[in-house]
Amino acid sequence: MSKVTLTVNGVKKTVDVSPDTVLLDLLRDTLHLTGTKQSCDRKGQCGACTVIVNGKAVRSCLRKVVDLEGAEVISIEGLGTPDNPHLIQEAFVLAGAIQCGFCTPGMIMAAKVLLDANPNPTLADIKKALAHNLCRCTGYTKIVDAVRLAAQFVRGETTPEAVRAAIPDKPLGVSHPRPSAMQKACGLAKFSADYYFDNALEIACAHAFANYARIKSVDISEALKMPGVVGILTEKDMRGTNRVREAITDKPLLMEDMVRSYGDPVAIVAAETRAQARAAAAAVKIELDVLKPMMTMEEALAPNAPQLHDWSPNLISTTPHIHGDAEKALAASEYVVEASFSTQVNHQAPLEPEVTVAYLDGKGDNAELVVIGRSINIHSNAAQLAESLNWDKVRYIEAYSGGQFGQKSAIITEAIAGAACLHFRRPVRYVPSLAESFFLSPKRHPYTMTYKMGADKDGKFTALWADMYINKGAYYLLGPLTIGRTIHMLSSAYKIPNVWASCKLYYSNNASGAAARGAGPPQSNFAVESIIDMLAEKVGMDPLTFRKHNSLKPGEERSTGAKVDQFEFPQLCDIIEPHWKRAKKDAADFNAKNETVKRGVGLGVHAFGIGGAGDSGTVTVEMNPDDTVTIYGAIADPGEGNDSMLTQITAHVLDIPMNRVKLATRDTVNTVGMGPAAGSRMTYIGGGALQNGVEQMRKAMEEAGSKTYEGLKKAGKPVSFKGIKQLKKGNWNPETGQGDSNESLVHNIQMAEVEVNTETGEVSVLKMTTAVDAGIIINPKVVEGQLEGGMDQGIGFALREEYIHGKTIDWKTFKFPTIEMMPETEIIFQETPRPNGTLGGTGIGEMTMISTAPSITNAIYHACGVRMNHLPASPDKVKEALAQKK
Repeated sequence: MSKVTLTVNGVKKTVDVSPDTVLLDLLRDTLHLTGTKQSCDRKGQCGACTVIVNGKAVRSCLRKVVDLEGAEVISIEGLGTPDNPHLIQEAFVLAGAIQCGFCTPGMIMAAKVLLDANPNPTLADIKKALAHNLCRCTGYTKIVDAVRLAAQFVRGETTPEAVRAAIPDKPLGVSHPRPSAMQKACGLAKFSADYYFDNALEIACAHAFANYARIKSVDISEALKMPGVVGILTEKDMRGTNRVREAITDKPLLMEDMVRSYGDPVAIVAAETRAQARAAAAAVKIELDVLKPMMTMEEALAPNAPQLHDWSPNLISTTPHIHGDAEKALAASEYVVEASFSTQVNHQAPLEPEVTVAYLDGKGDNAELVVIGRSINIHSNAAQLAESLNWDKVRYIEAYSGGQFGQKSAIITEAIAGAACLHFRRPVRYVPSLAESFFLSPKRHPYTMTYKMGADKDGKFTALWADMYINKGAYYLLGPLTIGRTIHMLSSAYKIPNVWASCKLYYSNNASGAAARGAGPPQSNFAVESIIDMLAEKVGMDPLTFRKHNSLKPGEERSTGAKVDQFEFPQLCDIIEPHWKRAKKDAADFNAKNETVKRGVGLGVHAFGIGGAGDSGTVTVEMNPDDTVTIYGAIADPGEGNDSMLTQITAHVLDIPMNRVKLATRDTVNTVGMGPAAGSRMTYIGGGALQNGVEQMRKAMEEAGSKTYEGLKKAGKPVSFKGIKQLKKGNWNPETGQGDSNESLVHNIQMAEVEVNTETGEVSVLKMTTAVDAGIIINPKVVEGQLEGGMDQGIGFALREEYIHGKTIDWKTFKFPTIEMMPETEIIFQETPRPNGTLGGTGIGEMTMISTAPSITNAIYHACGVRMNHLPASPDKVKEALAQKK
């Protein structure tokens, strides 16, 4: 150990450290300055740990403390507080640059160093300064806006007070800063890994590194002898079922006799430190009889393929979707195109790993197991954990979540931490490495698709035929969700009178598929929008004109047989038309002057279903003695802005200041069920339940002639109201894929402008323009942030990202999009009130993710004449396609 003296946030510290201790660990584990975050495995790839050392931006995971004698260190906590924030923290809050907030401290520290040296930075300067800082939520646009606003503050051109004063004094339709934003900007929002307890154990899992194998033996003897190890659990030591209840409980928490997917956990190691736990986990000897894996459709569905699970053949299900007679209509069509498409295994990539903390509150069999995780509502958490762990007293607390996007839809790490806590009777922290997170978590399903589409002589769609194979991976998890959404939204914004589709779900040894932003439509809609472009070319019609020509109209049927009562898509086509004409001309002018680099423009469309049949939510609204109003409900907010939505709806309906609204949404002690913050449902369902509750409170206020607690009490009125949103049950026919599936639709048409280097195959997205109608918008900046983030994820899905078992182990191998890839964005809102929406609004989180990939691949074709039907459209694939074209 060595003594090192350094100054941290203006305070001199003398610390004893080992030669390998990095600054990140000193700040977090020793000084408990937890605003500095860790995402990557100390490889300097994420920038979340950025601090300032001697005036320079430093990734603290790379800097050893022994090298910092006499150094001046500033972490996010030393920059400002909510009561006295730094100008840059103010700018990030006011610009809407904060969603989940996990990356925010590192971004702010990097921006501070930039603006100290250069108070008038260019876009290129900002991108260079933040090149090491990753963000999955925002798409970087609002972050750039924040740095530019901060620069204005620094130069004295305006002030935070002036910017706040310009915000209209009304709740609805106004870009108010998120209630949680300043806490996140100051590094005070507590994520799961920020909870520390005395006498806590750190745990790690021993994993089996094979795609498919029989477990012959698990030898923990040597690992038990290692320093700091308290104990090791295998499947024989697990309480309860050793499973978490899903649709099908085919995934053990700890493997029993088989390994079906790379990295399956086999043992839990508990030790005094994380390093000791991980070292001992690596020393657990797992003897395997390695079998030939089934990774592809052909391998998994071969006649002699081994059956992966006892309960089902590898072909789990075939789900039909039949509307009219597609075969007959195609045979009679004037124009028909056919093509095959595929999408890759895609990781959702929130920056925060699936950290879980668990402890016991009380003693003996009456103790309550308290689990601190990331999403209170996705799981019916407490009930599922109680069953899994055979412990009926379970409380779930949601920490701030560093993004989600569907990845954290399973409660595997919560159950693992809970099992260790109950066994060892000590608090437990489970902090998976990023590499562990990659193989622990479910992914986006890869699809293999063959589509046929027809049109008549007038260019009207006649039929769509779609045969889809969906790679479930090794475990079932949320299988029906993806199939249902694929079918419900297959015909998108179009009138297609005849549709035949089949979704075949099959097991493989691939990573398990589950929820991922969009969950099904990003894959199927990629094929729909691609083949529509191909058909437009064959018909000889402009792609935009062709889409508008085939739009649904009010009173007409979607391919599910459900009629639409309103339909705003044709107006969106009109809105995008001048942008489309301008972009085509720009591309033609550029291409006339350039040989190697070519530009193109493409479209993508989606009509996304909101409000699934039978969905429901409940909240409680309560007036407090100090006249504040508290919202109780399990409404998670992993970054999409539900705190703003709840606050602004309440203030609008009750006509009270927003600072009178409080939220109690993170603890099962005082919340009621709501379902997941997924499927873009929370404004529609959670917000709808809230609207019902606050309208009851408003009526009581009007009858009492008072908006105060005392006034309601004196008038004999209740001060607590239950708000409910209950959608009618659908009439879905699983034999035909027909029936009502969603109560409302949101629409967008998206345009990508790209540049293709025909020598290297490199594709750059120059600009994304989207015209959107999602009803009445509660907070424009929040909605813009969702759209920009969705476009960024769609760009990664289209061009770069692919998860490969055993090879994708960090953000570099995943090819995470950086700020340097950020395109220009333009968002155009059309607000058509939805009759059943929350104050006329719906949800927006997934839609632009869905339409981004086809807009880009269609633009690639327009640029250089090659169809990229198999994602991702990586440089090697584009280059190969161009070579084949020659």
